[in-house]
Amino acid sequence: MSPESTLRQEITERMIEIPAGVIFLRDEGTKAIWKAEVGAFRLAPYPVTRELYRAVLGEVPASPAESRRPVTEVSWKDAVRFCNLLSREAGLEPCYSMGDDPDAQDVVCDWEADGCRLPSEAEWEYACRAGTSGDRYGELDEIAWYRGNSGGEVHDVATRAPNAWGLHDMIGNVWEWCWDVYDPGVYGPYRVFRGGGAYDRPRACRAPCRRKSHPTLRIDDLGFRLARSR
Repeated sequence: MSPESTLRQEITERMIEIPAGVIFLRDEGTKAIWKAEVGAFRLAPYPVTRELYRAVLGEVPASPAESRRPVTEVSWKDAVRFCNLLSREAGLEPCYSMGDDPDAQDVVCDWEADGCRLPSEAEWEYACRAGTSGDRYGELDEIAWYRGNSGGEVHDVATRAPNAWGLHDMIGNVWEWCWDVYDPGVYGPYRVFRGGGAYDRPRACRAPCRRKSHPTLRIDDLGFRLARSR
């Protein structure tokens, strides 16, 4: 099997079909609530691993972490570039076009393309909840690696219980970049990330918890997960 066929097979066979629906998102700082309609899409069952990142780019950010752990120390811009490169290598249509803006405000997403992309914030929370309405889709110690049980380190993917739709690590282990700009009127180009991480207290490890930073940020508990429109 060719490398292109192998990558395409991994992307298409392992992604989980997420049904269309509606979600209400909430910003806990401003108390704003807004409704989002989510079309059917596909989402990877766990974050991009160091193993997959290396297979596509030929290298991975320096770390003693093992290959099945989520890749971290990747910026939002790194994640977008990875999505495009993986899409091309798998014979799919890349979703993103981008220029040289250091704030990444010139990045455009083609939501109709069949390649890999970051989930929108609404898609992420909708998929995380998997039909539930509470802060979490299960007991924290069972579903997540967080400060209380992680031993101060990120763990291999899919080693905690999944939600009802078969998605692992939506809460805990590493934060995950989303497509959206957080609040351009206040924070400019800052992008959203979700989910909580291995170093966080329980309050950060909740479905509605929103964080943000500049799209060039790289830290040791922030990774990303692949989505596809079709």
